[in-house]
Amino acid sequence: MSTEKTLILVKPDGVRRQLVGEVISRIENKGYVITAMQMMQADRALLERHYTEHQGKPFFEPLVEFMMSGPIVAIVAEGNRVIEGFRSLAGVTDPTVAAPGTIRGDLARDQGTKVVQNIVHGSDSQESAAREIEIFFGK
Repeated sequence: MSTEKTLILVKPDGVRRQLVGEVISRIENKGYVITAMQMMQADRALLERHYTEHQGKPFFEPLVEFMMSGPIVAIVAEGNRVIEGFRSLAGVTDPTVAAPGTIRGDLARDQGTKVVQNIVHGSDSQESAAREIEIFFGK
C-alpha cells in the first residue's frame, strides 16, 4: 500500500462560512491523516504560482481576486489513494450538480459570482500535489 499526500485548500467561502471544521471532519472520517495545516491570507504571487496553468484564461483574474478575498486554510492530508479519494469526497467542481454526500454537493451552491465558489480545492495528481504542497508549505 503506497501512501500519497495531497494539498487541500478550504477556500475563502468555506472559511467565511465557518466550514473548516466540517471539511476537516470529513477528511478524518474518511480515514486520512492531516499532517500539516495553516490558516493564511494568500497573496497574489503565491496564487499566481498555484494557478500558473490558468494564466491568460478569462477566469484567472476573478479566481485570484476571490482567493485573495479572505483567509484560506491549507491542509496536507496523507493516505492510500488520498488524491483520488479527496476529489471524490469534494464532488465535482460545479456545486449545483455535485452529488449529495460530497462537500460541494452538501455545502456549496452557485452564488452567481464570476468564478465558482465551491468551498475546497484538492490536488489532481501526484505531480500537482508535490508542486502545490511546496508552494504552500515549502520543501
